[in-house]
Amino acid sequence: MAKPMTKTQLVAALAEEMGSDKKTAGGALDAVISIITREVSGGGAVTLPGVGKIYCRERPARMVRNPATGEQIHKDADKVVKMSIAKALKDSVNG
Repeated sequence: MAKPMTKTQLVAALAEEMGSDKKTAGGALDAVISIITREVSGGGAVTLPGVGKIYCRERPARMVRNPATGEQIHKDADKVVKMSIAKALKDSVNG
């Protein structure tokens, strides 16, 4: 498995793709991350065309088991961030 791309590498690739400098590309990336974070935190969803949809889902309260002791513990309801991958990306990876 290949190593994941770091933010520095992503900014450099984005700058090259945009034909601009790294500072502009870094600012654009930070702005996109900020928008996605704000929207998903507020309960909305963001669709990145060709990549997928990022959304927040609520999980109900439930009983979980401590794997070390086997003890049952009550876990309160919480929210998790999910991402569904676009078909176009799946198809490009698989074929």
